[in-house]
Amino acid sequence: MPDQGEFKRDTNYISDRITADGRDGWPVEPGRYRLVIARACPWANRASIVRRLLGLEEVLSMGLCGPTHDERSWTFDLDPGGRDPVLGIERLQEAFFARYPDYPRGITVPSIVDVPSGQVVTNDFKQITVDLSLEWGAYHRDGAPELYPEKLRDEIEDVAEKVFQDVNNGVYKAGFATSQEAYEEAYRALFARLDWLSERLAGQRYLVGDTITEADVRLFTTLVRFDAVYHGHFKCNREKLAEMPVLWAYARDLFQTPGFGDTIDFGQIKEHYYVVHRNVNPTGIVPVGPSESGWLTPHGREELGGRPFGDGTPPGLPPVGERVPALGS
Repeated sequence: MPDQGEFKRDTNYISDRITADGRDGWPVEPGRYRLVIARACPWANRASIVRRLLGLEEVLSMGLCGPTHDERSWTFDLDPGGRDPVLGIERLQEAFFARYPDYPRGITVPSIVDVPSGQVVTNDFKQITVDLSLEWGAYHRDGAPELYPEKLRDEIEDVAEKVFQDVNNGVYKAGFATSQEAYEEAYRALFARLDWLSERLAGQRYLVGDTITEADVRLFTTLVRFDAVYHGHFKCNREKLAEMPVLWAYARDLFQTPGFGDTIDFGQIKEHYYVVHRNVNPTGIVPVGPSESGWLTPHGREELGGRPFGDGTPPGLPPVGERVPALGS
């Protein structure tokens, strides 16, 4: 079938897993691995949220790439000397090439790197967060929530797959479409799914069950970027998130929940999209707005019941070196 201007995401990732039994050769070990993310990236943001919620900061360190990159890879330009202080590399690409010298695909975040060898283990963003829940359980903090409960997994994956196709990836399908037809198809699918989500969430506080799950994490990272980036930059402009009452309240509820909003850096998010995507924004000018003040306003979602952490407790403050700027700063 000829190209119709549709955006096609490469979903072939390094599929090795870090597991409790080490069956892929990568056993769970405190201090052995480093999670590499960028604050700007929604896929990486998932991993930073789950790591926070589960309290894995002391056993799985985190490296932070800057918000922009070139065609070669993400860089550690936020660190002194432009090198990750643990891995000693300037580019995430170096960890991929350390394992696969001719690695042919994109260098993506999140990635987990084996510190002793300097080799990337996996960049499979979907499996990474699931395994943080299921395989790293011996090192979860006291009071960690159950984000991927067995009895709800089928429903979580069903909802999350719909969200991935039409929302998480849907905004990219709209933004990177190269034909009017492909753009409009993605646009319609996106807002039809957002309407579906609004109906689902009008009567329940969270997507699946009465506590936060993996499904909420996956949706949140797109919603939190919607008005700052996707509405204008990706032409997803039927309405802003702030004009969709149910989803706006739901997103604010999560943002104000420890582990969610404290991973968000709106400055880095905007810089990434508007500077890197020169095919979409040739000038590279980064917008000043929108205002961030609304994220901390009351949301009223407590009236729907639900217990954010189930029988668990909220995480404490992020480590000092991982704290994001206050809103509006």
